[in-house]
Amino acid sequence: MFIKDYISKDFPCFSLTDSIESARNMLEDFGYSHIFVKKSNHFYGAIAQDFLYEEEGTLKDLEHQIERFAILEDNNIMDSIRLFYTFNASIIPVINKNEKYLGYIGSDDIFQDLSKYPLFSELGAILTIETPARRYSMTEIANIIESNNSKFYGGFISFMSDEVIHVTIKISNENLGSIDATFDRYDYRIVEKFYSDEKSDLFKDRFGFLQKFIEI
Repeated sequence: MFIKDYISKDFPCFSLTDSIESARNMLEDFGYSHIFVKKSNHFYGAIAQDFLYEEEGTLKDLEHQIERFAILEDNNIMDSIRLFYTFNASIIPVINKNEKYLGYIGSDDIFQDLSKYPLFSELGAILTIETPARRYSMTEIANIIESNNSKFYGGFISFMSDEVIHVTIKISNENLGSIDATFDRYDYRIVEKFYSDEKSDLFKDRFGFLQKFIEI
């Protein structure tokens, strides 16, 4: 799951002396959200597609619109999710420790790969539960599920404050009523739940869980 295993190299990194028109034409050919810019042979940043339609001239004229974001080749693909969300990007530039541009990763490739994991791919139930922050324990949550003969596919903290923590989990569909009762007995509050056992809901289930994940 390292970034270096997902790098594509067919999208160039432009220089500030390149024309806005050439960058715009390239972006239209690929259909991506940003173009990338280098300066003195080092990665400099990215420019969102909308700015390429505001002016003519060279990319130097858009230098004030450059956003500084990139990911290192030896990072994990999980590190890229916040960048996709924060910068509303469909691609993320990949650099090495010397800030040399190596290529990019695309959101479609990353999300498609993540969707293969049981956390996203298995049919089941999605629950968001609330617990006081002082007694949060993912181990206890997993034990409650497994003690009711259900499978725990995974989860993450979807909200956190000094007082409470919300944990969103994915579990199999067995014994859901018993699991609800056990959570109640251990003073967990179920904030949200979505149960699905229809194959037609699989894509909706995956996409919804990915959306929850990138929005934390």
